[in-house]
Amino acid sequence: MVRRTKEEAEQTRRSILAAARKTFHEQGVGNTSLEQIAQAAGLTRGAIYWHFANKEELFKAMRQEVTVPLADRMDYTLLSDPSTEPLERVRNFLVQFADLLSDNPCMRDTMEILNFKCEFVGEMQRDLAEYALNCEECVAKLQQTYQAAQRAGQLRPGLSPRIAALDTLVFLTGLLRLRLLGVPGLQTRRDTHALIRAHVDSRRPAAA
Repeated sequence: MVRRTKEEAEQTRRSILAAARKTFHEQGVGNTSLEQIAQAAGLTRGAIYWHFANKEELFKAMRQEVTVPLADRMDYTLLSDPSTEPLERVRNFLVQFADLLSDNPCMRDTMEILNFKCEFVGEMQRDLAEYALNCEECVAKLQQTYQAAQRAGQLRPGLSPRIAALDTLVFLTGLLRLRLLGVPGLQTRRDTHALIRAHVDSRRPAAA
């Protein structure tokens, strides 16, 4: 009975997160109330408060449902995968991210909410600060990978691993937003993979 109750509670939580994502995506975060999310989930507002203290906490959980697995994938691909050289690990991570954006509707909707349908003001400012921290963690992992490439003689002479890491984050952020906007030339795997390959190859030493 206890196990069933826990399973039911987890199912309710997942239903709330799915309803929040759908409603945020349709209306924007600022225009969405907990009452509307409860209605979309077929629940009472009290059921929402049982799982989440407020809209900020619900928004954060919705975001982390996508970003935490993505961070785990990044950790493995950039830092733990022993089968490929460092610059290929950077390319693999960027390709995986781009492909997930195409293949995973939950991820795409969440990224559209974060980039275009949320104002980080008032109660949402703390989430913006956490987003900035996540970006710095991403830069640190990329920098570590570029340092490995430098030690292996695979990084272009004169290119700082820190600058390379920051530039890759700028590249990834721009690629994400342009893909979400539907900009032509970035909507097929072939074109996106070619762009990623060009970005990573620009880090390599010039051919002799």
